[in-house]
Amino acid sequence: MNRKLIQPLLGICILSMVLCCQENKQIEAPQAIEPTPSPEQLAWHEMEMNAFIHFTTNTFTGKEWGYGDESAEIFNPTDLDVDQWMGTLKKAGFKGVILTAKHHDGFTLYPSDYTEHDIANSPYKNGKGDLVKEVAESARAHGLKFGVYLSPWDRNRADYGEESYVRYYRNQLKEIFTNYGDIFEMWFDGANGGDGYYGGAKEERRIDKQNYYNWPTTLAMVEKMQPSVLFFSDAGPDLRWVGNEKGIGGKTNWNMITADTLFAGKAGIGDLLQTGSKDGTAWIPAEVNTSIRPGWFYHEEEDSLVKSPEELFRVYLQSVGRGSTLLLNVPPDKRGLFHQNDVASLLGMRRIIDSVFADDLALNSQISASSYRGGQENFSAEHLIDKNAKTYWSTNDDIIKSSVVVEFETKQEVNYILLQEYIALGQRIKEFNVEAQVDGQWKQVAKGTTIGYKRILEILSVKTTAIKINFIDARANPVIANLEIY
Repeated sequence: MNRKLIQPLLGICILSMVLCCQENKQIEAPQAIEPTPSPEQLAWHEMEMNAFIHFTTNTFTGKEWGYGDESAEIFNPTDLDVDQWMGTLKKAGFKGVILTAKHHDGFTLYPSDYTEHDIANSPYKNGKGDLVKEVAESARAHGLKFGVYLSPWDRNRADYGEESYVRYYRNQLKEIFTNYGDIFEMWFDGANGGDGYYGGAKEERRIDKQNYYNWPTTLAMVEKMQPSVLFFSDAGPDLRWVGNEKGIGGKTNWNMITADTLFAGKAGIGDLLQTGSKDGTAWIPAEVNTSIRPGWFYHEEEDSLVKSPEELFRVYLQSVGRGSTLLLNVPPDKRGLFHQNDVASLLGMRRIIDSVFADDLALNSQISASSYRGGQENFSAEHLIDKNAKTYWSTNDDIIKSSVVVEFETKQEVNYILLQEYIALGQRIKEFNVEAQVDGQWKQVAKGTTIGYKRILEILSVKTTAIKINFIDARANPVIANLEIY
C-alpha cells in the first residue's frame, strides 16, 4: 500500500482511539461538601417516623409533670398490652419507638438498684414487672428500633442539684444501656430545675444547665457502652430539637448547626433550631416532636381532642415533608392500652399517606436535564426516577443553575412534588422552584429553599403536560437522588 495513504489512515485511527477513550473515561463522582451525616444519622433519616410513649404515675394522677411525691402504688395498669402498642405503630408506618423510662417525677419503669421510686414498688405484676424490657422486646419483635428518654431532672430525689445526683443519673444510664439491648436514640431535654418534692424538702432548686451534668463526660460514658447510639437534645450533639412542640419543621431546614456554644435548655435559640445554619460545622438534623393529644400523658378529658387523620397528615407534611424525622407521642391510657381514638387516627393517617403517594406520575414519563455530569449516563436524569437511593443526577462542579423536566404522555393533575438530595455527599440546595406547563406556557406553581433528605411540596392542583424543577442556588452543584410527582 502507498505510504502516503497509510499515514492519513493511521492518524484517523489514532484520533478515533483517543476520542473513544475520552468517551469511556469515567468522570469522578462529586466531592462531598462537609459536614456530612454519619451512617447512624443516615439510617435515622430513613426511619422518617418514630413514636414517643409517655407513661408513668402521671397517667394515673392526671398531671403532665409529676411533682415527685406520688406513691409508686398508684401505677397500676389493669390490661397492659405492649404488643397492642407495637402492632398499632407498625401498621401506621413507624420505624422506631422511644419510651419515657423516667420522667421528671423520677419514677422508673424498670426495677432500678438505685431508687425505691420505681416499678418494683408498684402493684404492676406484683412488683415483678419491667416495662423497659417488655417494650424493648416487643418493639424488636415487631421490627421497630428501641430508644429511651431518661429525664435528667428528678423532682423526687433528695440530692438533686448536688454532685451525688449526677452519679445517680449516670448509674441509671448504665442500667439502661447494659440491660436492654441495642438502643438507637437517647433522648433528653432542657427541662431541668424548678420546684419539686426533693425527698420532702418541697422547694425550688436551680442548676447550671450548661455545666451541672457535665454532658461531654456523661455522653462519652454512654457512647462507650453503645457506640451507635444517637443523642438528642436541644442542641445535639447528634440530633437537635426543632424549636417547638407543634409538629412544625422549618420551611428552610438545614441539617447543620454549630453547637459549640449551645446546650440543652439554653434560651433564645428557637429560630436557629428550626432553620439550622447553611454554614454550620456539624451535621445535627432537626427532629420534630409533638403529641397526638394536647398533653403528653393520657388524660380522659382529652379523648375527644385527639388529632384527626387529616391533622396528622398535615403534621407529616410539615415534618417529614420538610426534611426532618417525626417523633409523634402516643400515650397509653390507664388500662395500659392505646385508646381506640388514638388508634383510629394513626391508622387513618397511614391510609391517607398511602393513598396520596400511591401513583408516582414520574415513573411513566420522559425525563431530561439541562445538563448532567460529564455527559455520562451514570449521572443522568434517569437516576431521579429509578427508585434506587444509591444513584443520583448531578451536574459538573461549576454548574449550579440547572433544571430537570418531566414530560407526560397526556395531561395530568399534579398536587405534590417530592424531592430528595443525596445527603451522603452533604446538603446543597439553597433555592429552587417548580414550574408546570399549562397551555404551552411555563407557570411557577411552587418554590422552596432547602431540600435535604426529603422535601414534599404541596401545590394548588394543576393540570399539566410537563413539570420543570429549576435549581437556582446551592452550596455546590446539585446532587439529587429522587423525584416523585403525585
